[in-house]
Amino acid sequence: MIPLSDSNPPGRTPVVNRILLLLNLAVWLYTWSLTRDPQALEALYSRYAFDWSAFSGAIASGSPRPELVIPLITHMFLHGGWLHVIGNMLYLWIFGDNVEDRLGSAPYLLFYALSGIAAAVGQGLIAPAPMVGASGAVAGVLGAYLFLFPGSRVRTLIFLGLFITIVQLPAIVVIGLWIVVQVLSGLAELRMTQVEAASRVAFFAHVVGFFAGIALLAVIRPTARRTRVR
Repeated sequence: MIPLSDSNPPGRTPVVNRILLLLNLAVWLYTWSLTRDPQALEALYSRYAFDWSAFSGAIASGSPRPELVIPLITHMFLHGGWLHVIGNMLYLWIFGDNVEDRLGSAPYLLFYALSGIAAAVGQGLIAPAPMVGASGAVAGVLGAYLFLFPGSRVRTLIFLGLFITIVQLPAIVVIGLWIVVQVLSGLAELRMTQVEAASRVAFFAHVVGFFAGIALLAVIRPTARRTRVR
């Protein structure tokens, strides 16, 4: 099940959301350009991926060095492959504009960053491993969208074996099924060995980011503006 678009046009241009999309794509293209230089690529991920073990160790010792704190932000702009970045950007493109519209551009940027940070810390507490990706921040956007626009219609590509169709589904179905899958997959991840889990998807980052996004709405209050839902 892949969302293609929603029926909820924003009331204003989502400037921050578009900048986030462009930054993520630009960083990915730069990352991809380094594939011919494995050492440079490894150095990039080593420096800017978020490593919970190193971060928590520095906090515990009272010496949180900048090079260990900065990856809390930079890991959100790194991705592990084409499908990783395309999937994240598709969801951000479809759902992020409306959340920015309701929060305002500056609050939305803060909301996005805090969702991603909460997701990284949550994943680290539950299943620590070096991580990259905007998935946690995007999950926060999905949580906020579901809370604000549960009845919005989403054009969705459905795969049922060899049968493929496009249907209109409520956001509560599309995003609701997505978070259920993330929770179940995260629980399954806990049964893996540490080596197996390190190479897998950070499902708990998705789960924590999703609920962090909903919780942050109580702090970063949406404006009275309402976008049209058709």
